[in-house]
Amino acid sequence: CVAANDEALESLRLLADFLKNPDKYVAMGARLPRGVLLYGPPGTGKTLLARALAGEANVPFYSMAGSDFVQMYAGVGASRVRELFKKAREAGKCVIFIDEIDAMGKCRGDQSSDERDQTLNALLSEMSGFAPTEHIVVIAATNRIDTLDPALTRPGRFDRKIEVPLPSRPARLEILRLHAKGKPMDERVNLESLAAQTVQFSGASLENLLNEAAIRAAQRSAERIEPQDVDCAYLREVAGSDRKPTARHEELAQIGLHEAGH
Repeated sequence: CVAANDEALESLRLLADFLKNPDKYVAMGARLPRGVLLYGPPGTGKTLLARALAGEANVPFYSMAGSDFVQMYAGVGASRVRELFKKAREAGKCVIFIDEIDAMGKCRGDQSSDERDQTLNALLSEMSGFAPTEHIVVIAATNRIDTLDPALTRPGRFDRKIEVPLPSRPARLEILRLHAKGKPMDERVNLESLAAQTVQFSGASLENLLNEAAIRAAQRSAERIEPQDVDCAYLREVAGSDRKPTARHEELAQIGLHEAGH
């Protein structure tokens, strides 16, 4: 399940429909977008969206990280790119997902290596070589879209660029409700209040917060997750774990007086 990110979901639903019903688009002279670039902060659900697209269209999903293509020996990365696309062509309709594409797709220049350049050139060549009858979508994710090579981000390679931002307050509430399912939450836990508190939290951070609350409740051998568990998990996510003070009581008193003087 995917919650929030309505704009990104709407764009990906169109691609899913294209994969499921290509004939109606081909009849209008339209071609399937070659690539989709998802960009945004870490933990906002870019990988989840790519998996959701493959699941919605009911097509195979091939996933690799950009760092998997970059090797010490020249030619190995380019060979892996060709193998991946060969496997995709054999499957027919499919989704290829490349996570952290900036590891292999940075701007080429004086500082770039021959191996990375060869790997990027292989990817550019494969994406330009799609036949009109091939229904393969390449989805890439990055946190640093500004570092990518212009030849990679131009139309015909990555035709669509979809921002996946940090969730808004209503989106955070929707995400919290999704991850609260299956957890025995006490009726006093107010998810709306928690959504208001968790400004700048990503979807991954919200999932981790509720998971930490569940762990704490289990440690207490409680039957349900109570507000105190959620509060402790929130403070842990924001400020880190509690630490025992190393200073003596007298030193703490001196520090308090000093800070009060400011």
